[in-house]
Amino acid sequence: MEPQESPFERRLLGVATAIAALVALAAVAWPVHGAGYQPRIKEVASVAGVRANQLTGYGIVVGLDGTGDQTAQAPFTGQGMTAMLQQMGVNVPPGTQMQLKNVAAVLVTAQLPAFAQPGQSIDVSVSSIGNAKSLRGGTLIASPLKGADGQIYAMAQGTLIVGGAGASAGGSKVQINHLSGGRIPQGATVERSVPTPLAQGDAIQLDLQSSDFATARAVAQAINGAKGEGTAQAVDGRVVRVRAPQAPDERVAFLADIENLPLTLATPAARVVVNPRTGSVVMNQSVTLSPCAVAHGSLSVTISSTPVVSQPNALAGGQTVAAEKADIAITQQGGSVIQLPESAKLADVVKALNSLGATPQDLLAILQAMKSAGALNAELEVL
Repeated sequence: MEPQESPFERRLLGVATAIAALVALAAVAWPVHGAGYQPRIKEVASVAGVRANQLTGYGIVVGLDGTGDQTAQAPFTGQGMTAMLQQMGVNVPPGTQMQLKNVAAVLVTAQLPAFAQPGQSIDVSVSSIGNAKSLRGGTLIASPLKGADGQIYAMAQGTLIVGGAGASAGGSKVQINHLSGGRIPQGATVERSVPTPLAQGDAIQLDLQSSDFATARAVAQAINGAKGEGTAQAVDGRVVRVRAPQAPDERVAFLADIENLPLTLATPAARVVVNPRTGSVVMNQSVTLSPCAVAHGSLSVTISSTPVVSQPNALAGGQTVAAEKADIAITQQGGSVIQLPESAKLADVVKALNSLGATPQDLLAILQAMKSAGALNAELEVL
C-alpha cells in the first residue's frame, strides 16, 4: 500500500511545480543573448516621410497675479495687447500708457504629429519672452501656430500648468523650479493636416537612426525572411528600400508586421563619451582595457596674502605704509603607479578605474592618456 501525501506535501509540490513553470516561461520569454541583443525594427528605423512638424506662435497670457511683463522694458507686450483689443472692437487711444502687470508675452511651441487630422488636440509649451516674474495661474489667449511655410496649422488656448512656486517679500525671494514656462495639455486644436507620402509609389524607405551597415543588412534579412526573398534591399548604411502593397489597408498591415520583426544585432562599437563641462563619463558594454600602468597625482598651489602695516618711530619722520605679506605653499600628493590588468567586461573596467581613486575630472585626463597609449580599446568622444 503506497503512503498518502499530506496536504502540506501536496501544497509544497504545487509550489515547486509553479516555480518550475515560471522558470521555463522566463527562459522562453526572456532569452539570454550573450553576443547580441534583439531590438525590433521600429526601434532602429523609421519610415521616410512619417515625421512630426514643428509649430511656433506668439501669444498673450492674461490673468497673472501682478507677475506679468513691465511694459517699459517689454514694449511688445503692450503692442500685442493693443492689437488683440482692436480685433475685439476695443480702440485704445494713441499714446495711452497701459500698465499691464497681469499680462505677459509668450512664445508657444508644439509638435504636429504625423497623420494628425483637423479637430484633434496636441500639447503645447509656453515660454515667456519678456520680463514676467511668473506665469503661474495665467491663461493663454487664442494663438495661431504656424509651420515653416507660414501657414496656420493649429490654434492654442487654455490654462497653463507651471510646475513651480515662488514668493518674495522685503527683498527676500524663494523660488522652486522654473516659473517662466509651462505647458497646456491638449491645449491646441489642429486646423490643417500635413500630407504624408506613405501611399505613394510601389516601395517604402526605412531610414536607420544611425549609419551602420550591419544594422541595414540585419533589417533587410529580417524582412526578407518574413515576407519573402527580394522584398527588402539595403541601399547603404542608413537606407533600406522595401517593396510594399499598393492598397492603403494592405500597406498599413504590411508596415505593422515588419516594424515588430526582431533583429539580431552584434554588440555596438566600443565607445566612451566624456563631458568636460559636467565631468560625466559614460561607456558601453563593448569597452575593454589592455594591460597598462597608471600613475596620477595632483599638484596644488596655495597663495595667501596678509596685510602688514609699517609704523615708523615718532622721531623718525617717516610715513605709515600699508603692505602685504604673501605666503606661497606648494603641495603635491603622491601618485603611486597602479597596474591595471586586461579587462574584457564592463564591470572589470569600472572596477579597475575605481581603484585609481580619481575624481570624475581626473578620470577624463586618465582616459585620454590611456587612449593615446593604446590601452583603452574604445572610441573616445568628447561632448
